[in-house]
Amino acid sequence: MTKNMQQPISITAISSISPLGNAPDDIWNAYKNDRHCFTLKDNNWIAALASEQKQEIDKLKQTNPKYKALDDSVLFAIYTSRQAIKNANWKASDNFGINIGSSRGATALFEKYHADYLQNHKAETLTSPTTTLGNISSWVAHDLQTKGPEISHSITCSTALHAMLNGIAWINSGMCDKFLVGGSEAPLTPFTIAQMQALKIYAKPNGHTERSRSAIRPLLYPNQSLNLNKTENTMILGEGAAMACLESGEHTHALAKITGIGYATEILEHNASLSTDANCFQRSMKMALGKLNPEDIDVIVTHTPGTIKGDQAEINAIHSVFCNKIPSLTTNKWKIGHSLGASGLLNIEMAILMLQKQEFISIPYLKTETPKHITNIMVNAVGFGGNAVSVLLSK
Repeated sequence: MTKNMQQPISITAISSISPLGNAPDDIWNAYKNDRHCFTLKDNNWIAALASEQKQEIDKLKQTNPKYKALDDSVLFAIYTSRQAIKNANWKASDNFGINIGSSRGATALFEKYHADYLQNHKAETLTSPTTTLGNISSWVAHDLQTKGPEISHSITCSTALHAMLNGIAWINSGMCDKFLVGGSEAPLTPFTIAQMQALKIYAKPNGHTERSRSAIRPLLYPNQSLNLNKTENTMILGEGAAMACLESGEHTHALAKITGIGYATEILEHNASLSTDANCFQRSMKMALGKLNPEDIDVIVTHTPGTIKGDQAEINAIHSVFCNKIPSLTTNKWKIGHSLGASGLLNIEMAILMLQKQEFISIPYLKTETPKHITNIMVNAVGFGGNAVSVLLSK
């Protein structure tokens, strides 16, 4: 256990909603097939919730008249938070803390309100309270009727893992012994997608290519996360949310325990890029490892969004830290895209499933050595601003 972990922290429950589904068995089965979850909408690749999951969110709106005015990012958070504390057998009287973040927040509502403002030259009454980022955790606290601390934040794409760090810090301080942490994102809106396209990192609708020894050939998967031979950027946005219940100490019913955490920020070379060797990742991974032998890490769930430079930088950092014995590498972005602030917790869920099932989740277009056993998994996240987080999970 690393020195920044005063005690092990148990993950006693996790819940998510994403294009993979919202039930553990469905999510695992989705990971086990080689199909991606992308569809073309308005000539753009997206990874949206399936109709069954959208129906669940529609049902949620019926439980409270006020919820009909909320953005999907808030509704996703309420839905997954309800399920997470149910799975953990928490009660509102436990006064647990809440820290839920989002990179973009209420994108759909904000765009709707702004369009109305341009047409009518005045803002609707609830514009501010329903689009502020603090909206997420406060509505979850209201829904769950809790009285503990509640925090909302945005640290771009590492938001959910920063929420986990905050929960651990509160627990280590003795100010709280339970924390609900996570991230929620509903970014599939025209302006949000246009922002990614303006950065020249979004996947093109007409397919992509990779270098081979003999030719350049088209690819079957529109997002090529971890493929270092791709010739174009292939990031695709996805929507979803994931929440985890953290408790101090070790618990026999825990899904996994957190045994190491790392974090770092680097000086930016560009507003949206990492350094070539991802120095922030090198520092965050080394911090999470502590005195643990790097060879004891069986799997790394990478951040790798599917961009040429971003993927390569993280791999360079991994090679620098792990040298001759690189853990098995995997990602879920080839299947569900990049859910920005929620992606880190969806990666944590993926890691927990591998620990539970003792089975590696591979990538169909890459050959990766399968680990013989899965005991320690590192999960990475980084966002605009050069802020990296690494979390070490163990059985």
